[in-house]
Amino acid sequence: MANTEHISFNANDKSYLSILKKEIHKIALQAGFEQKRLNEIDIIVSELASNLVKHASGGEILAGVISNARGIALELIGIDSGPGIADPAKMLLDGSSTTMTLGQGLGSIKRFSDTFELYTKRGWGTILLSRIYKDPSKEKKKGEKILLRGLVVAKTGESVSGDGWQGITQKGVLKILIADGLGHGKEADHATKQAIKAFTECRETSPSEILRYIHQSIKRTRGCVATVVISDEANKLWTICGIGNISTKLSSFSDSKSYLPYNGIVGHNIPHTLNNQELSQNDYQQITLCSDGIKSRWEHSKHSFIQKYDLTVQAAALYKDYGRRTDDMSVIIGRVL
Repeated sequence: MANTEHISFNANDKSYLSILKKEIHKIALQAGFEQKRLNEIDIIVSELASNLVKHASGGEILAGVISNARGIALELIGIDSGPGIADPAKMLLDGSSTTMTLGQGLGSIKRFSDTFELYTKRGWGTILLSRIYKDPSKEKKKGEKILLRGLVVAKTGESVSGDGWQGITQKGVLKILIADGLGHGKEADHATKQAIKAFTECRETSPSEILRYIHQSIKRTRGCVATVVISDEANKLWTICGIGNISTKLSSFSDSKSYLPYNGIVGHNIPHTLNNQELSQNDYQQITLCSDGIKSRWEHSKHSFIQKYDLTVQAAALYKDYGRRTDDMSVIIGRVL
């Protein structure tokens, strides 16, 4: 579960779609996708982008190469603020159209996707998730205890994001880090990458001690804010410690609870006393962590039943509703299986 970054492409103008298609093709090519998969990706991108222009008066496509328990995949997320889809099931059938076209858009996207999800809400818009694996025949690794998905997008105008995350398993527990380097651009990205490097090297299993280790390791950088979470499947516990403005919320289908981090900057000044907070996974099955590129006052309850969707769809909904385009943005969601 490695640090990943999604690139944002505007799909507001039909004349730009060919450039968008070439750029996403290049991302997949550099990731080593074979030609057959590249051809299918080209079709998905063409249909997704044209749908955004035709049906929603434009939107956004997030594209990134991810790695999870099933392997390496290109992840495409279409986001719009259009009218929503009145009958999603009908529109997924080939031949269905509301604009007098052949009506093969959504059906083609679903057919060529290894993972496909569509979340739509009348008057709010639509999120479409398409995940295409390099090796579609590869089965998911068995024994996975927790799903973990991340969405990281750079501030508008920046080539890299100062946000980042990492999930690793050590000593039978899953360790999760989300970090936000101070400021933007390459120096913020460097601070976050150094924090991730220290995180992967550290053998501590206490979030507070991991943060102390990272603090000592990145003193030559501009620093970052960060939260570390330990998921202990054996004891059914979340253990959390955070420094700086990372928002953390634990939730179930009926309840939610926020975690309040310490003040400070990792790498510069952190409190002398750092205590971990423990919460039962029987009470809270899901954890969501957001950098301050996502407004702190947000609620999953705005979207009824969204917790049944892929975690990336949930992350994209937070990004759509609460993302600040003037900042780097990251959302990390974990769910106990």
